[in-house]
Amino acid sequence: MSLPTEKCPPGFQMYNTGGVRACGRVNTNTDCLPVIFPSNNINYSEICGRVVGYQHASTDAIDPRFGDHNDINGHYVDGVSITRGSPRQHVWTLMSGLQDEGTNNQNLNCPCAVGATVPVQSFIGEHYFCESGNSNYYAWSYNTLYVEDPLWDGKDCGSRELACCAAPGLPWFYRNYTNTTDDFLELRLCLDQIVSDEDAAVGFYEIYVK
Repeated sequence: MSLPTEKCPPGFQMYNTGGVRACGRVNTNTDCLPVIFPSNNINYSEICGRVVGYQHASTDAIDPRFGDHNDINGHYVDGVSITRGSPRQHVWTLMSGLQDEGTNNQNLNCPCAVGATVPVQSFIGEHYFCESGNSNYYAWSYNTLYVEDPLWDGKDCGSRELACCAAPGLPWFYRNYTNTTDDFLELRLCLDQIVSDEDAAVGFYEIYVK
């Protein structure tokens, strides 16, 4: 959000920290916040796009302790879920891990990081990006937006996240389907704890269909 007149969608709150403006959840919300993109009857078979986000406090990627860990309709991730149609069909998931160097909480770090202990959900497969914005080896800070290292841009990864930042196509995700559809697209910001503990604010997105 580079323009000062831009506003967040309904239900989101604005972060304005260190020159960064991004949209996150309101403090009481522990569910997924959706933004719907209608197709306007355009048929497509390809989807591509990119999202820039910012870790807030202690995001946990795909911590299996989530109650909805294996439910695409729930908050199965700390980050952004992109789906199409109803029932939801997975397009891409953008995860926010806890630390890009730390080893004390491997189940909370990115599944593509060295020493990761949590397998990616089957409905996600290889269609995800994951990074952490927190370079502190030992700790994290509550009520802190990590603006120095944006998420899902493939830059400034710690040594344990090198594979994450080498993901094919990063920062662009891409899906190519056999059949055409006019399904709507949905971007959801999903986290399972209150904002002071975790958020993944979105500063920019662009999505295209063909």
